[in-house]
Amino acid sequence: MLGKIFPELNKERKKDIGSAVRLKEMVAVLRKYEVVRGMTPEKLRHILEDLGPTFVKLGQVMSMRPDFLPQEYCDELMKLQNGAKPLPFSTILEVIEQEYSRRWNKVFASIDEEVLGSASIAQVHRAVLTTGERVVVKVQRPGIYKVMSRDMVLLKRAARLVRVVSHSQDVIDFDMVLEEMWGIAKQEMDFLIEADHIEEFRHLNQDEAFVTCPNVYRNLTTQHILVMEYVDGVRIDDFDGLRARGVDITLLGRRLGENYVKQIIEDGYFHADPHPGNIWVRGGRIVWLDLGMMGRLSNRDRTAIRKAVIALANHDTFEMKTAVLALGVPRGHINHTALYQDIDALMAQYSTLDFRDLKMGVLTRQIMNILRVHHIACPQGLSMFARGLLTIEGVMRLVCPKVSFVEIFAKSLQLNFKKNFDWRDELSKAKRESYLLMRKSMALPEQISDILKMTMSGQTKVNLDLTGSEEPLRHVDKMVNRVIVAVLCAALLLGSSTICTTNMTPKIMEIPLLGFVGYLIAFVLSIRLIWDIHKGR
Repeated sequence: MLGKIFPELNKERKKDIGSAVRLKEMVAVLRKYEVVRGMTPEKLRHILEDLGPTFVKLGQVMSMRPDFLPQEYCDELMKLQNGAKPLPFSTILEVIEQEYSRRWNKVFASIDEEVLGSASIAQVHRAVLTTGERVVVKVQRPGIYKVMSRDMVLLKRAARLVRVVSHSQDVIDFDMVLEEMWGIAKQEMDFLIEADHIEEFRHLNQDEAFVTCPNVYRNLTTQHILVMEYVDGVRIDDFDGLRARGVDITLLGRRLGENYVKQIIEDGYFHADPHPGNIWVRGGRIVWLDLGMMGRLSNRDRTAIRKAVIALANHDTFEMKTAVLALGVPRGHINHTALYQDIDALMAQYSTLDFRDLKMGVLTRQIMNILRVHHIACPQGLSMFARGLLTIEGVMRLVCPKVSFVEIFAKSLQLNFKKNFDWRDELSKAKRESYLLMRKSMALPEQISDILKMTMSGQTKVNLDLTGSEEPLRHVDKMVNRVIVAVLCAALLLGSSTICTTNMTPKIMEIPLLGFVGYLIAFVLSIRLIWDIHKGR
């Protein structure tokens, strides 16, 4: 029995020692950048880079959350997508041989030592199979799961500490952000999931003549190694390479926008990181790479997004408010008047703007800021959608500035409506609604009669929700609480003074202990009351 217990204790002890060492490393990084002297977007990015892969991934997720960080911080953290320091080639070979349980040259005829790309979780090399096919091999960094899970434990402890100290009631839940980051990281650390993403994306775009993605070699793909076909093409921002291949760049940009809108509106399954390095061109076709981070939008989300775009085009504030409420999850009481005013102010910014000049990514982030202000939580799919829109619009402005992404988006909505419109279904729906309306209308006289009878007998109750009354009521509540504290202080002082006239024992400094305790409590309550009044001013 003891033999079983002591190894477990030693394991826990080693884990605690490892956490302590890691905590010292984190503190050293924070000291290096002198965080006590203030924080800037660039400093935060450098800190996250030095803290390691867990924090790089956290920064990438936070860059998608303008409801969590100011815009300038989000823009700076988007630079964390750049490459990490590559592993030695010998380490890569060790991982391959360990994963396949055989010598690497039994699977590959050759592997290029030069790194194609290196990120916080994995790195990519060119290779040739023993059967002659040219492929790329994505190899996971050894021990990365253990490192990131240990960091996650420390981050969650820090989140609990911050919550206890600050008592924040804000809509932003740091635990939720950590869970979102950990969920994304675990998906990216399982290459079988990425292989599923690629095959699902390929299936959804199989009818697209100008869009594709790499083939996956399933027989060679494991949880830690992903083998795909090698894409012999050029990046979408390599204009010289595109012109040399006779590619019409404007047409290419339009096809890119149309496909991305299709991913959002029709599929609800989109590339969440569409930067130029993940979009290549081969034989005039767009090839989407690195499908580890994919976003999903439910039918409800897509319907709300459609409503928001149509409401903006028609300058319909009420419809936009409905769409905004449908996009988020309320975390408390909503002041609908203030929400309407904020949305109306947002709509006013675009009242004179040419629709072609509208930036969907910026608009989405503005909507997410409204959600944050009014304590409406933002779902993960929407934050990834905002990040993807902002990135793809930047790519299109770079590749084909004359093509308007929002025009493509609006046109797709119209086409989607026409494609999904069936007059038989609409007629059937109208019949059902008319029947329900007729049944409710027939019951209306009886309901009015019941209301009159209840009113005459004094049984009617009316519930009123006075919009804007919350703040005055809150002030009255604070005032009553202060009066109660003042009365308690007075009672304690009077009671303690009465006790001091007696010979009650034990005593402290010739004052009965009970009276001394009463004076002490009254003193503490008085200081707190004075501080509250001063802070209220």
